[in-house]
Amino acid sequence: MATLLIVHHTPSPHCQAMFEAVVSGATDPEITGVEVVRRAALSVSASDFLDADGYVLGSPANLGSISGALKHAFDGSYYQILDSTRGRPFGLYLHGNEGTEGAQAAVDRITAGLGWTKAAEYVIASNKPDKAVLEACWELGATVAAGIMES
Repeated sequence: MATLLIVHHTPSPHCQAMFEAVVSGATDPEITGVEVVRRAALSVSASDFLDADGYVLGSPANLGSISGALKHAFDGSYYQILDSTRGRPFGLYLHGNEGTEGAQAAVDRITAGLGWTKAAEYVIASNKPDKAVLEACWELGATVAAGIMES
């Protein structure tokens, strides 16, 4: 069975709504052979990254970058996962009122260093996530999960 790891930092109701939509898409009954593992960014381990076949990352955009929690997840695991996770697919969702460009750039730098492959368009939202944003989050989860689905 393939494993999708969702690493998230959800300090606000808006981030929570986006996270729940991603999980809903990733766990759609039509997607089979994929275990969805959810880890808060402050509790994820290198083993979690190593055991996964793909990733969805979620964060608020704080002061022009990703949350300290998501950065901590990579700071604590980067060298342990560097050579073993190359080529794995990932997706990203961000919520922020401003500074999302810097947060996106931070994730792009980290994932490029790891050699991960962008599997879906990023979902970036500000203000309260509307129906279109939540549908895009659902699609993000479903797309990354379907991409690692075992045949």
